[in-house]
Amino acid sequence: MASLLIASTGGAHRLAWKDAAALGPAPRLARPWPAAVAAPAPLLRISRGKFALQAITLDDYLPMRSTEVKNRTSTADITSLRVITAVKTPYLPDGRFDLEAYDSLINMQIDGGAEGVIVGGTTGEGHLMSWDEHIMLIGHTVNCFGAKVKVVGNTGSNSTREAIHATEQGFAVGMHAALHINPYYGKTSIEGLISHFEAVLPMGPTIIYNVPSRTGQDIPPAVIEAVSSFTNLAGVKECVGHERVKCYTDKGITIWSGNDDECHDSRWKYGATGVISVASNLIPGLMHDLMYEGENKTLNEKLFPLMKWLFCQPNPIALNTALAQLGVVRPVFRLPYVPLPLEKRVEFVRIVESIGRENFVGENEARVLDDDDFVLVSRY
Repeated sequence: MASLLIASTGGAHRLAWKDAAALGPAPRLARPWPAAVAAPAPLLRISRGKFALQAITLDDYLPMRSTEVKNRTSTADITSLRVITAVKTPYLPDGRFDLEAYDSLINMQIDGGAEGVIVGGTTGEGHLMSWDEHIMLIGHTVNCFGAKVKVVGNTGSNSTREAIHATEQGFAVGMHAALHINPYYGKTSIEGLISHFEAVLPMGPTIIYNVPSRTGQDIPPAVIEAVSSFTNLAGVKECVGHERVKCYTDKGITIWSGNDDECHDSRWKYGATGVISVASNLIPGLMHDLMYEGENKTLNEKLFPLMKWLFCQPNPIALNTALAQLGVVRPVFRLPYVPLPLEKRVEFVRIVESIGRENFVGENEARVLDDDDFVLVSRY
């Protein structure tokens, strides 16, 4: 096996390839690999010169996580959550975070019965944030609300290296769990998916997120089953449908529905633990009832028009529009998102009247905003 050597002589460094057999066997930690997947050969980092010869394999890598943070939560703390809100990130007119509005939103979630929040997910527009903004918002949420609600940081990426780095930072600032999507756009093989999740799972409690409509690739059950032995696997946010939910729950794997319009039946008919919800940004109390109060076909049907409206265009366009019309966030959009057209804004006010304004977050009356009321920000 060939190995890259880094030789250091008098302060100068040169790279050379050398047969690793001449270096002797390298220490290696045991790692369970599925039978169908060949374990990768160890990569050796060698330094010669005044320092002793060292050989470090990738399997010797230690997650950068403090004992204090590690002891703060457990996988079991996450698997018991039934209502997790994929929380919206509000903005100031120049596109920076509006932390006062954000804090108010989190407090409304806590008051409404949400037990966890996803920070910087799709709904929270993590893909429009720098990693500095992203980790800062996770840390801010933990610092202000971590004793009242479980903070799940979306630290996934289509780059395994980036996902590892962001997850280390997220746990370092105190998040209780990580949300990890499968690599999107630059899709990989089944073996690659398993390797990607195996690289991030050792760091702490983890929810895997399967949403093929966004990633362009389904995470098949074989992948989840291959990594289900990891004690840090809290469960899966599943968007494929009821039959997939049942496939996992029959095997004892914790599942949250990722579809608001399916979550009632997934919970009460197919064994899902709960929902990771967009609608709970608006109606946390009613979503709590939907997940805790037993089968309630009447309530589910009452909420269906709102759930359908929320996804009339790609999320989070409708949610951003709704929260602005409720007066709980400024009507500021980071491009490429733009508000819904006028007829949909009018429709939302009618939906609020139908469900009851008292069931929605905020205290202002819902109103139809004009086009000129919205601020679109391209530089932030």
